[in-house]
Amino acid sequence: MAAETSHETREILAIRRADGESRTLAASLPRLVLEARRIAANVIHGLHGRRRAGAGESFWQYRRFVSGEPSQNVDWRRSARDDHLYVREQEWEAAHTVWLWPDRSLSMAFASKGARDSKLERGLIVTFALAELLVSGGERVGIPGLMNPTANRNVIDKMAQALLHDDAARASLPPSFVPSALAEIVVLSDLWSPMSEIRLMLAGLSASGAHGSLIQVVDPAEETFPYAGRVEFVEPEGFGVVTAGRAESWASDYVARVALHRDEIRSETNKLNWLFSTHTTSRSAAELLLFLHSGMMAAKGGPGGSTVKAGRSA
Repeated sequence: MAAETSHETREILAIRRADGESRTLAASLPRLVLEARRIAANVIHGLHGRRRAGAGESFWQYRRFVSGEPSQNVDWRRSARDDHLYVREQEWEAAHTVWLWPDRSLSMAFASKGARDSKLERGLIVTFALAELLVSGGERVGIPGLMNPTANRNVIDKMAQALLHDDAARASLPPSFVPSALAEIVVLSDLWSPMSEIRLMLAGLSASGAHGSLIQVVDPAEETFPYAGRVEFVEPEGFGVVTAGRAESWASDYVARVALHRDEIRSETNKLNWLFSTHTTSRSAAELLLFLHSGMMAAKGGPGGSTVKAGRSA
């Protein structure tokens, strides 16, 4: 119980710190870049619709019904023509929806001497700043299972309050939900979850046609394994303690296992044309923010399976 209270206190402090730092970070970005992207988007998609599914009045397309959606979404007249259920989508003349998921599980509180922030702080700072930038560009932003999409100019306040009052268990991956077709999802996590769980998450979130980005936020010590001698490693999420007599002898196997895990994630995201990248907390939060904001839409139009490295040396 004491450990839980300690983590809750650290999380509250991290949210408050991220609130302030994300505002400064968002305000420091060149507004000309944002305006240029907004104008380009308007030109591409036209003045009378974005050619995306949403709350417009013009019919756009039928798509397959996805398990988990409300049954009232089914267009029964179209579905009666064959053996599948279909949903009638309207052309989206409203804002684009972006779902942001900052991992707040116990493992995210880790920070070594070489880090600028804990993984938790970095994820929250970038989440808040990205939300502010997106809303300022006319988009809607939400947190799966916690906050419905909003275009409110006080989006950082709304997100911070939603997180502070969340009494649910701190999961490492976003909850199962059905995003609208062509919605955008950004997951900021250390992604140390078993590959089976990551694969299941990706399958669920992409089933409706949504596109996404997985950003693995890691501490520099998790990249290089700078340990030597007798070291006791404590798994913060209840999986026990491992003691290494000569930790330096584990380094090569550790680095190889991390590389394999990332290759497996990359393989899954490539299949879905999702973006996968890594970010180390020894680097600038602005670097990751710029990468995400400039790359989300580019990733949709780029070649399938492209992967860009963020927060790491080339």
